[in-house]
Amino acid sequence: MAQHWQEILPIDRYRVAANGILHEYDRKVLTFLYQPLIGSVCFSLYMTLWSELEENRLWSEHSTHHLLMNLLGMNLKDIYEARLKLEGIGLLKTYVKNDEGERSFIYELHPPLNPEQFFLDGMLNIYLYRKIGKKHFNRLKRFFSDQKKPNGEEFQDVTKAFQDVFASATPGSMQYLQDTSKDLEAEENQQFIGRNDQRGIQIEVGTFDFDLLMAGLNESLVPKKALTPKVKEVISNLAFLYTIDPLQMKNIIFSALNESNEIDIEELRKGARDWYQYVNHDQLPNLVERIQPAIHQVQITEPKTQEEQLIRYLETTSPLQFLIDLSGGAEPSKSDIQIIEEVMFKQKLLPGVINVLIHFVMLKTDMKLTKGYVEKLASHWARLQMKTVKEAMDLAKKEHRTYLGWTENKKTGGKGTTNKKPIRTELIPDWFDESSNHTAKDHSQANISEDEAKKRAIEEKLKAFRK
Repeated sequence: MAQHWQEILPIDRYRVAANGILHEYDRKVLTFLYQPLIGSVCFSLYMTLWSELEENRLWSEHSTHHLLMNLLGMNLKDIYEARLKLEGIGLLKTYVKNDEGERSFIYELHPPLNPEQFFLDGMLNIYLYRKIGKKHFNRLKRFFSDQKKPNGEEFQDVTKAFQDVFASATPGSMQYLQDTSKDLEAEENQQFIGRNDQRGIQIEVGTFDFDLLMAGLNESLVPKKALTPKVKEVISNLAFLYTIDPLQMKNIIFSALNESNEIDIEELRKGARDWYQYVNHDQLPNLVERIQPAIHQVQITEPKTQEEQLIRYLETTSPLQFLIDLSGGAEPSKSDIQIIEEVMFKQKLLPGVINVLIHFVMLKTDMKLTKGYVEKLASHWARLQMKTVKEAMDLAKKEHRTYLGWTENKKTGGKGTTNKKPIRTELIPDWFDESSNHTAKDHSQANISEDEAKKRAIEEKLKAFRK
C-alpha cells in the first residue's frame, strides 16, 4: 500500500472541475448533513476546492498542492486523507495523468444529495442519526422540509398549457432547419452548464455472497426473479451497514416477501434495522473506517519477520474480526464489542491501533477485556496521538512498567504500596523486546512455567489466524 508521498507531492499540479453546477443551497446540505459524518477537515477541503471555481463555471485555473497546503494550513498527509474520505462518500472523483515525469490531477466535485435523497438514503441517514441523536436529527428534518402544497380539492389548477399560450410559425423550407441544426448543439469539446443527478452511496454488489444467499433460500418461497438488480443493490448496502451475513439476510428477506412473491424494499430495510437494533440493544451503527486507513499503514513491503507479519495483519483486519480470530472463530460477547466501539468513537483511535490495544490488554489480563483498564490505556494513547500500529507497539514496550503499575493499583484498590516487591505474573505480547525488561529475574520458576504455557497457547492462536 503506497504512502501519501508516493501518491501526491506539493509540486503536483491540479485543476478543480464540477460535475454539474453547484448551488448555494448545497452549502447548507454539506454543512448540516455531511459535515457531522466527514468532519471539519474534509468539509474545509471541499469548500476550498469549490471556491476555486468561478461563479457558474465548471473548471478552475491550474494550481499546485503547495498552495492548497498554505490555504488550508494543513500538511499534505492530512489533505490526502481528507481527499480519500471525500471520494469514499461520493463528493469527489480524482483523475491523475503522468506526463514525462510531471504529475497532474483533476479534482471533480460532485454535488451532495438533495435533502430528500439524503433522509431516505438508507445508509447516510442512519449514520447521521447515530452521530447526532434523535433530537437534533428531527430538528434537521424540520429545517430541510416545509409545508406541502394545498390539497387539490381545495384549489383548482387553472394553469394554461404551452400550446394554449404560444403558436409556432412553420418555416417555408426544411432547408432552414438543416442549416441551423449544428448551431443548436454545443461546440466541439464543449458542454452545456447544467446539473447532473447525484446518486446515493452504493456498495459494490460483488462484495456480498449472493450464491450463498440463494443456496439458503427455498426456490418455492423466494423465486430468483425476486432478486432484481435494485433489490441486490439494497441488500449489498444493508449487509455493509448492519454487518449482516447471507444466512442472517435470508431470514430478513423472508419477512419482506409480499403476497406477489416480490421483495418489498422498505420492509427489507425495516427488517434489517429492527434486527440490528435487537442485537445491539436498540443502537444504530456508526460510520467508522473498517480497517487501518492506507495513509497510516507502515508495512507496505512484503513481511519477512514474524513482527512484520503481525503488523501487516493488524493493519488489514477490523477490530471486530480481530476479536473473532482471538476467540478461535467464536463471536465476541456484546459487552466486549461495546467496550471497543465506545473506545473507537470517544477516543478516536484508528482500527489498527485498537487492534494493538486489544492484543496488549488481552495478554495482560488473561484474555479478558476489562473496561476500566481499556479506557485508561485508550485515553493515554489518544493524548499521545497514536496513529500507526508500529507507534502503538513501540509505546506499549516503552510504557510497559507504567501500565503494569496501573494493573497493580487496580488489584489493590489504589491503596498505599508496601515494601514487598511485586511479582510480575502477566503475559506480554511476543513483539516485546524481552531484553529491556530487567525484572525477569523476579519471576518464580512456577510462574515462568505457567506464563510460558499460556503464551504458547496464545502464539498458536496467532499463527492460526495469520495464515
